[in-house]
Amino acid sequence: MTGRTASSPTPDHDDDVLRLQDVSVRRLTTDQLILDGVDWSVRPGEHWALLGANGAGKTTLLRLLGALMHPTTGTVEVLGSRLGRVDVRELRARIGHVNSAQRVPQDLTAHAVVLTGHSGTVQPLWRTYDDEVRERARDLLTELGVKELADRPYGVCSGGQRARILIARALMADPALLLLDEPFNALDLPSREDLVEAMHQLTEGRPRLATVTVTHHLEELFPAVSHTLLLREGRILSRGPVDDVLTDDLLTACFGREITVARRDGRWSAFSGRRTRG
Repeated sequence: MTGRTASSPTPDHDDDVLRLQDVSVRRLTTDQLILDGVDWSVRPGEHWALLGANGAGKTTLLRLLGALMHPTTGTVEVLGSRLGRVDVRELRARIGHVNSAQRVPQDLTAHAVVLTGHSGTVQPLWRTYDDEVRERARDLLTELGVKELADRPYGVCSGGQRARILIARALMADPALLLLDEPFNALDLPSREDLVEAMHQLTEGRPRLATVTVTHHLEELFPAVSHTLLLREGRILSRGPVDDVLTDDLLTACFGREITVARRDGRWSAFSGRRTRG
């Protein structure tokens, strides 16, 4: 079962946000094959969930998409630029990347944290932020539903609030691609739902923005997620429209244990384990 038949045909690739062809990554120190023969493309306005067990290669794949590393073999094109033929520093400035483990000075206000997305720095470069840039940062906090946090120190914000602040920061460069690396990590239920709603609103207002979200839980997928890629041991098990890929059989094959999938009102859930009889 490869699942590659679940891929949607894309006759014209000129507009691809991402395009990977026969991509493999091998760890030089151990000769371990981390990714093996990955073919994948992402179009504007598509929202992908990247799923797989620990060690499947998700982090490595996301690092390729973020121009943080190069493949061992194959080609990776991000926003029309091929890795190895472009200044990756300039390319990274055009990609929004959100990681819950990002190091952020705890004493900076939420507004200041968002401003650093304009300069691509950890600490603010105050002289580079004119009135227009400062207003844009406030507009993004509003768009993510946290405008009231503008003057609050980042360190006293909740996990869910921090996640939305970091997304606002990533959007300062007005990227065509937003990479979300486990943005729901360690969030409680209300915070998770606030972030799901914020992402839903964000994608509705930006019809050409493409997103890739790495997560371990189907419950964290926001309703706009349109496609899914399943990784197993460095290879693509399945990829394509979310309804074709998030099935009992494919998730069972991906994670190596029986999984039951459900969808309700545009939201997904998964269950594995003993079923009680009522």
